[in-house]
Amino acid sequence: MRNKRNRLIIFLPLIISLALIAGILIGNWITSIRVRSIVTDEVHRQKFSIRPGLNAGSGFSLTPKGNKISAAIQYIVNEYVDTVNITTLNESVMPALLDHLDPHSVYIPARDFQRYSEPLVGNFSGIGVSFNMTDDTVAIINTIPNGPSEMVGILAGDRIIMVDDSLVAGVGMPSDDIVKMLKGPKNTIVKVTVYRREKPHLINFEITRDNIPIYSVDVAYMVNDETGYIKISQFAQTTYREFMQAVEKLKSHGVSKLILDLRRNGGGIMEAATRIADQFLEEGQLIVYTEGRARPRENEYATSNGILKKDKIVVLIDESSASASEILAGAIQDNDRGLVIGRRSFGKGLVQEEMRFADGSALRLTVARYYTPTGRSIQRPYDKGREDYYHEFAERYSRGELEHEDSIKFDDSQKFITPGGKVVYGGGGIMPDLFVPVDTTGASEYYNKVRSLGLMYRFAFYFTDLHRPSLETYSTTTEIENYLDNQDLLNQFIQYARKKGVLPDYQDIRTSETVLKKTIKAYVARNIIDNEGFYPIIADIDNTLKVAIDTLSNL
Repeated sequence: MRNKRNRLIIFLPLIISLALIAGILIGNWITSIRVRSIVTDEVHRQKFSIRPGLNAGSGFSLTPKGNKISAAIQYIVNEYVDTVNITTLNESVMPALLDHLDPHSVYIPARDFQRYSEPLVGNFSGIGVSFNMTDDTVAIINTIPNGPSEMVGILAGDRIIMVDDSLVAGVGMPSDDIVKMLKGPKNTIVKVTVYRREKPHLINFEITRDNIPIYSVDVAYMVNDETGYIKISQFAQTTYREFMQAVEKLKSHGVSKLILDLRRNGGGIMEAATRIADQFLEEGQLIVYTEGRARPRENEYATSNGILKKDKIVVLIDESSASASEILAGAIQDNDRGLVIGRRSFGKGLVQEEMRFADGSALRLTVARYYTPTGRSIQRPYDKGREDYYHEFAERYSRGELEHEDSIKFDDSQKFITPGGKVVYGGGGIMPDLFVPVDTTGASEYYNKVRSLGLMYRFAFYFTDLHRPSLETYSTTTEIENYLDNQDLLNQFIQYARKKGVLPDYQDIRTSETVLKKTIKAYVARNIIDNEGFYPIIADIDNTLKVAIDTLSNL
């Protein structure tokens, strides 16, 4: 009997996983987090027979005439030697249940649901600051305009010492834990104690939490007299509205050509992407369609509402552009509406549907696939398992696909033809019309070291903190960059990096001088005027953006 109980302990998670799988297969969707509620009705209908010849010492076996998995679950719940914590087992079993499905079907525990959902909703409730951990202390980079912290007088450069009655400075507290302390329900109060440079005493603030927007359009500005640039970092409920506000701003400056940057955009809400695509396409043109085993084909067509139908358009993508980014890029490419420039996108073309549980957790299950207007499946293969799937980027790198055109382009079976006769390629992800390799001209061992340690970012904050009174007198990128050009910035950084353990290699520094200077200046400008300062400066070393500007100038 002891051996059978040992086997029961070993195979307990497997038995529970099989039970849940069986539950789904018979259409008995989970309506409670308690296993008992899933299986009780079925178990009451079971009829068992006990095989003869077995006594209590040697154990016995049950042969259910109905669903033996459900019976096994109920048997464990009722008879296991120790108390079974069903909640704990659920949390362990749910991820395992999805392991044999696609990589994007996921279980989200209740404790993580808000964190998963905030980027898609476009806001959260907090105090409205961006911060950096400097010397084990929370240092405020910026306050959200008209946000709770700005309203009570928190300033950029302040150090948070205490949150409520808890010391958070110099105690090695993880930044995620501090974020949790600062977040909270709207209209609740959090007490914050800060140190401010040149002030003799700590300053106490009471901040009333409020909804803080998460912006998905990072920046919109004119790169020249006729070309505008819009950077979208994700697709959320607020993205379409932000995009239209950005377009209105650029239209007021006479924009007629547009660069839409979707690099490092991992996707989000499909509707945001299709509504943006609608602005560029003619009425009736197909944007995307979805189809699944249990879901009939659904087409998404452009309407007559587009206001950008006559503007020239280039879309930038890279290996981190996924999902909704690929839908938008594919719609522009397949309808011969504009050019896609960069490198092959991630290849995430699966549609998830969310089911919420009573305890606040959720299951996001893949129910269909996305297809571009020419019929290309966006999803790349995942038949080798999740580990290989998520390591595919490293495989691309080792194959040289970041420096040379993707080998998929030469697979004839993946050729598709647009209405205008252009050849486009499937196989997973969106293949660009114009490939731009990773720019390695400024790379060096020294640069790689300081970058991997985040020293350029950290130095930029350190420098900003020392020179904030002067820097805050400037309101444009040009003014800030002119000021920085007179500060011997590179030599100051070299000495800063030396103190952090990275000795200078002056040959490497000469190789990387331009990229080092531009990156540091861009970070400093971001600390003062946010992304309106960062992107125009970093554009000078953005080879893909340069190619896009040159391409548009010839259209």
